Amino acid sequence: MLRIRCAPRTDAARSLESQGLSFHGVDDYWNEKAFYQFTSDQIDVLESATETLHAMCLQAVRHVVHRMDFARLGIPRRFWEKIVESFAEEDFSLYGRLDLAYDGSSPPKLLEYNADTPTSVLESAVCQWYWLADVFPDADQFNSLHEKLVGRWRALGGSGAVHFASLRENEEDWVSVAYLMDTAEQAGREVRWIAIEDIGWDSARSRFVDEDRNPIETMFKLYPWEWIFREDFGRHVLGNGTMFIEPPWKAILSCKGLLPVLWELFPGHELLLPAYFQPGRLDAYARKPLYSREGANVELVRGGTVLAKQEGPYGTQACIEQALHPLACFDGHYAVIGSWLVGGHAAGICIREDASPITTDQSRFVPHIIEPGASNGGDP
Repeated sequence: MLRIRCAPRTDAARSLESQGLSFHGVDDYWNEKAFYQFTSDQIDVLESATETLHAMCLQAVRHVVHRMDFARLGIPRRFWEKIVESFAEEDFSLYGRLDLAYDGSSPPKLLEYNADTPTSVLESAVCQWYWLADVFPDADQFNSLHEKLVGRWRALGGSGAVHFASLRENEEDWVSVAYLMDTAEQAGREVRWIAIEDIGWDSARSRFVDEDRNPIETMFKLYPWEWIFREDFGRHVLGNGTMFIEPPWKAILSCKGLLPVLWELFPGHELLLPAYFQPGRLDAYARKPLYSREGANVELVRGGTVLAKQEGPYGTQACIEQALHPLACFDGHYAVIGSWLVGGHAAGICIREDASPITTDQSRFVPHIIEPGASNGGDP
């Protein structure tokens, strides 16, 4: 695993904008002045680890559901049965992203599972693939994300329109949703976008409806379940007929409480880091709120000394502590591997890097290649 500097494309901005990545220049988010190179063996390790971890995570969901162990995850009581029902019925899941610490030699370690509302999907599936085609046309990537997304939409039951919902004023969310709408259209589905703020409730029909009062049969929502659970409007999730993507059972996987549950089930596993609900078990650890996002309110502590800390809006939440594990660092750049799953199967990786050991919403996206001579990719 190498970080290699390279010259950016002269028309990079035009290319990225033509692919829909409108915010590529904000805080230098897209960085193609460097790339990461992996061997085929390293890609095999990441692919295998991703599949193994996902299977372990599903076992953790079964464990939580069987024991009705939702309180430790901070999930309100009135939604427990909805989650149990969703998992028992194997409600359709589209995708997710594992965040892994990996240096190319030691086993990858799970940092968290972005299972409900992962972003950076356009950059991962499309933008870095076309960068590869322009800069290294004879190389390959671990990247079959696009075709797997299209294929997964084809597995979705029913034939009606799929509503895609995101916040009206969030450009990053819109970019991700617009791309996912395109993959659904390529799979033959009718798609409609609706702002989260415009979703209505028809009490007479007990249905969510769009602006034209059409019932929302299927809704992809780039809006976290933990927010829905705590909003008054969220009570309508109970007892209505809308299919949600991601489904309610993914709320278990998107909670940092998943990490200590995994450690309880698989103590000492080489892909996991020790993690606990109770403080004081570890001398060096990352303290993470149950539902923090983009590194907000995460603290890195060793021997009682705070090594790094991010501010944010989640400071009042319950926290877990996960053993401190150094990220791979290349010339001052700390790298996190985002390993994508579609329909529960590994679908490729992305890399985000930062000058801080805590990955945040300011971290940069850096493309990757597989060293010449191996193929693990696809074609958007």
